[in-house]
Amino acid sequence: MSEIKVNSIKGVGASAAAITVNNSDGTCTANITNRTNKNLIINGAMTIAQRGVSSTTQNAYTTVDRWKIISGNVDEGVTTAQSDITSGLAYNDGFRKAYKIQNGNQTSGAGASAYVAAIYKFESQDLANSGWDYVSSSSFITISFYVKSSVAQTFQVQLYNGEPSQSRQYVFEYSATTSWTRITHTVSGGSGVEIDNDNTSGFDLYFNLFHGTGATNNSYVNNQWNNYGGGNPQYKDNTSTWYTTNDATLEITGLQVEVNSVATDFEHRSFGQELALCQRYYQVIAEGQDAIIGQAWTTNANFYSVIDLPVIMRATPTMEVSNWTDAFRAYGPSGGVNVSTLALNGETRNNRILINQTGQPGTGAVLRVYGANSGEYGKLAFTSEL
Repeated sequence: MSEIKVNSIKGVGASAAAITVNNSDGTCTANITNRTNKNLIINGAMTIAQRGVSSTTQNAYTTVDRWKIISGNVDEGVTTAQSDITSGLAYNDGFRKAYKIQNGNQTSGAGASAYVAAIYKFESQDLANSGWDYVSSSSFITISFYVKSSVAQTFQVQLYNGEPSQSRQYVFEYSATTSWTRITHTVSGGSGVEIDNDNTSGFDLYFNLFHGTGATNNSYVNNQWNNYGGGNPQYKDNTSTWYTTNDATLEITGLQVEVNSVATDFEHRSFGQELALCQRYYQVIAEGQDAIIGQAWTTNANFYSVIDLPVIMRATPTMEVSNWTDAFRAYGPSGGVNVSTLALNGETRNNRILINQTGQPGTGAVLRVYGANSGEYGKLAFTSEL
């Protein structure tokens, strides 16, 4: 066959590197760059930050939605933030927000048991139904992201599969510089990888900033699936420069994981689309003075408020609430009643919340945010994170 001609279609593109020609039968396959619903990551452009734009809380979901920060045996915890992008490659490719991690002051140096990592947890069924044959070495996912570090060095990314009896992991390295750089890496399926078709977490993506020598050994082999734990080294020895540099920063945006053997253009979604996807895991129902939470009715000495959630959550959620005195108030025919404690009722589900309170404001009352504490207004949110 002397020539293969690929006709262009308006609005659809494939790079030359993404076009594969089968010489035996003349067929041509193209990885289309702008297909929809290809990105398995939620909030990969870091546009949603329902919890706030900066936090020093450790080992929790903080700031940018869907991201959990962990650290241990450090002298000072890290700070996470939603940062602005104003220039560089990421800006030119359409990104305006990033997830930023700022190191603390690690005065005692790189301790053997110290670690810092940011984690993205997949809901298992999203991967199980993605089309990736995760046990086949000829089936692939490709990870791509933009990164910038105040300290130029090599970092490690870990894919952790914790569902089987013998957990599996895959580690690869990348080089970050002081300018925005796009990183791409393709991962094949592997023997022993297991992903259940349910709403639990069994597959995590770790962006490791540092792990001490208690968890590392240069005998570890990157770019392949290995057993995790059980006396096995978890990583190659880490470069420690970022960790031992006080207040060093690393920023990530444009994270995409797709079922493909090559990295295609990032799937940009609207703010509204990303917010709805994030609300499956975390929803802010009311925040700020006079924000109405829901209608209420009275029975005996208690009254109840029902909240129909705008997005069905992953599982029955737990409540995050400001429970200082006068944070909330119920208004009804018999006047207002201060609500110092809100409690979930046992009938709460993943699409409807029933809150139980004491007091007698009368049938038809409205529950709303009322007072402030040191300038911070009350907040009611629900979480169903992995």
